[in-house]
Amino acid sequence: MPDNVQGPGSGRTALRADCANCFGLCCVALTLTRSADFAIDKKAGEPCRNLREDSRCGIHSELRTRGYPGCTVYDCFGAGQKVSGETFGGRDWRADPDTARRMFQVFPVMRQLHELLWYLTEALSLEPARFLHGELRHSLDETERLTRLPADELADLDVAAHRETVAALLHEAGRAVRATAPRGKKRDRRGADLIGARLRGADLRGADLRGAYLIAADLTGADLRLADLIGADLRDADLSAADLTGSLFLTQAQLNAAGGDTATRLPPSLDRPAHWGR
Repeated sequence: MPDNVQGPGSGRTALRADCANCFGLCCVALTLTRSADFAIDKKAGEPCRNLREDSRCGIHSELRTRGYPGCTVYDCFGAGQKVSGETFGGRDWRADPDTARRMFQVFPVMRQLHELLWYLTEALSLEPARFLHGELRHSLDETERLTRLPADELADLDVAAHRETVAALLHEAGRAVRATAPRGKKRDRRGADLIGARLRGADLRGADLRGAYLIAADLTGADLRLADLIGADLRDADLSAADLTGSLFLTQAQLNAAGGDTATRLPPSLDRPAHWGR
């Protein structure tokens, strides 16, 4: 590993949600639509009825059984505590309507920036992409700089344009890593409709699955090492006994949306979801 480059499991503490230091922003700033994921309709800026005065969820341990599985798969990548504690200096949105309005505008922007920081941090740990590390480091530093902008500037930030620039760089990094997979295994399934696909035991080493729809796919025992999973939709996919070690750009939210068991092999930077089978 290059000097001064951290592994994918390190340097990410600030990119993990710390609800104890957030004013429950995901429970207020976001829109909820009554569906299989959420038991209620809620407008953006309207506090969820389950949000307590101490900014904690009143049914956190029962979210799945009470009709809120969507809440259990959401990940702010640490944006909540960054906006609450740094951008707004610990000012609670409850104290001032103008603070609330701006905070709710900034939170989704910060969340996107922190997600990019998660991916860039991982990309900098990838030895086959070493030739890109200078550009990746510059991109990470620039993204971090953007997260420190004042609230008004963050609210007006063209985050989509920045994401596009970073996405191209991440794609190059992923391609360099996938090229090390066994010959003939590097399938291009970007954005593919694989909903309900029967991929039990499939050799997907080095596959490009960026943005693929793997909803309810059977990936039992599949080999996903070196597969690029950035943006892949893994809702209700069965990852039992699958090998995800060395997979690229996998997030905790993707795992939380899927199913698995104790035989599922995960990257060291991610946790086994509590609702997975044994």
